[in-house]
Amino acid sequence: MTPVFSNPLDNPFYYLENFHRVLTWIADRYDDLLTADERDFLHRFPTLPQASRALLVRMVMRKGTVFRASKLSYAEIGDTHAAALPLAGLGLIEPDPHLDLDQLFELLQKPEISKIFQLGANVRHLRKADQLAALREQFGTPQPYSQWWPESGDHAYRNLVQDLCDRLRLIFFGNFHQDWTEFVLSDLGIFQYEKVEFPAAARGFRTRRDIDDFLALHRCRERFELGEDPATIMADLPACAEDNEWLLSRRHKFTFAIGQHLEKLRDWPGAHAVYAACPYPGARARAIRVLEKDEQPRAAFDLLQQAMEAPETEAERQQLLRMAPRLARKLGHAKPPPVPPAKPLRIDLSLPLPTEHHYVEFVVRDHLARDDAPVYYVENSLINSLFGLLCWEAVFCPVPGAFFHPYHRAPADLHSADFQRRRAAQFSACFAQLDSGDYRATIRANHGAKRGIQSPFLHWQALSDDLLDLALECIPPVHLRRAFERILQDIKSNRTGFPDLIQFWPAERRYTMIEVKGPGDRLQDNQLRWIDYCATHEMPVAVCYLQWAA
Repeated sequence: MTPVFSNPLDNPFYYLENFHRVLTWIADRYDDLLTADERDFLHRFPTLPQASRALLVRMVMRKGTVFRASKLSYAEIGDTHAAALPLAGLGLIEPDPHLDLDQLFELLQKPEISKIFQLGANVRHLRKADQLAALREQFGTPQPYSQWWPESGDHAYRNLVQDLCDRLRLIFFGNFHQDWTEFVLSDLGIFQYEKVEFPAAARGFRTRRDIDDFLALHRCRERFELGEDPATIMADLPACAEDNEWLLSRRHKFTFAIGQHLEKLRDWPGAHAVYAACPYPGARARAIRVLEKDEQPRAAFDLLQQAMEAPETEAERQQLLRMAPRLARKLGHAKPPPVPPAKPLRIDLSLPLPTEHHYVEFVVRDHLARDDAPVYYVENSLINSLFGLLCWEAVFCPVPGAFFHPYHRAPADLHSADFQRRRAAQFSACFAQLDSGDYRATIRANHGAKRGIQSPFLHWQALSDDLLDLALECIPPVHLRRAFERILQDIKSNRTGFPDLIQFWPAERRYTMIEVKGPGDRLQDNQLRWIDYCATHEMPVAVCYLQWAA
């Protein structure tokens, strides 16, 4: 009989079951995209003895590919060497692998190195890296572990399927930043995820080319981080299929990073060439800036004029307006008339300097708060959370390519240009509740039913019941609609920049958002955009400038 565990982590083979869960998911959903060796592994692995399967999974989940048996001691596995034999028989691991000196040093501790190589006192006390340098020329030929240290009584194994298992992990998660710990955090209840449907069309990878392109893109990024010539890397970048938006967005983000790197190197032509061909948000503004730095004001101004006709985002428009007077001056043009920003309410405070460690936002919060007008520190948490609760069904709508495994914190296409368009009907239905008055019930219901579940918009710890009640009573639905619409216009940029504080007057059912600036602090670009938007749309907003009294 199979034992039943009330807590999944009480099962000593919990990690093996999670691994099997991944293999089953991949076999059910991606069998048509797998290579022969991947499909063969999925078929052969379950036939191995349990201890052997557990040992291989332990190796897969650890750093590196070469291990000593003495460092793979697990109570549930038992005799490590016995468990390794079936793995070696199927060619999944290599027993007693040939190791060069660098690889050997990765396995050994300093006392063991001194014993094996009979180090003299002048070398024994050096750092491990210096010992390696001192021995490298003398011991340059790789040899089996057993020959390096015949008296160890230990065994060494090389995991031969690490790359294959990394590919399987990629196919399951659709990225390399999530790993096997995701299952443990979920089983412990530390992370909870929304349960969504996974129709056949909702696969992250639709063709084998998608998988290969992702792997090629990942290798290019690794080479870039190691300092390889960007031109060589750009030549090797995969094109990526045009119908895979989330994969294309990863490529665009990476090329934008290469452009930034070339810009830091003051390679203006190289940076411009990258930016000009990159559709990633912000690339066009950087291309204008690079042309200006390269003493090409005419080309920069022409591109700026073209961009001003249809700015891609508010953030780009803000950058363009900042560059326009400077470029016009360089070309001898008349200075363009400034665009006056909307003026928020200004609050000037002079308060005693606290004697203990403090945050200026909390000092102002405590000073302004009254029994009949409470003040909360919310920054980006409140409006985003209200949006996430009202639009929960739209955000987690299982459109193709949005969710393709059970551990998504957010839709894969969250930052795609067509995120809202692909869910237009769902968002329209959510926003309609702001007109009907049903939004309060929906937000409260989701606040209770979804509490703790991962969402790109929810800040659960910051959203108390009292704060939620006050927000729903004091913020008019028309203001919520304005804020939510702006978030959807540019999710990546507009989820941040909200004012620090919010003050409520429950008896009057009104509120004011307050941005706090301490001595010498200034408003950031994303804050300026939100303040201007709120003031323009008659959403009460103030900027509080705090000075310390002498």
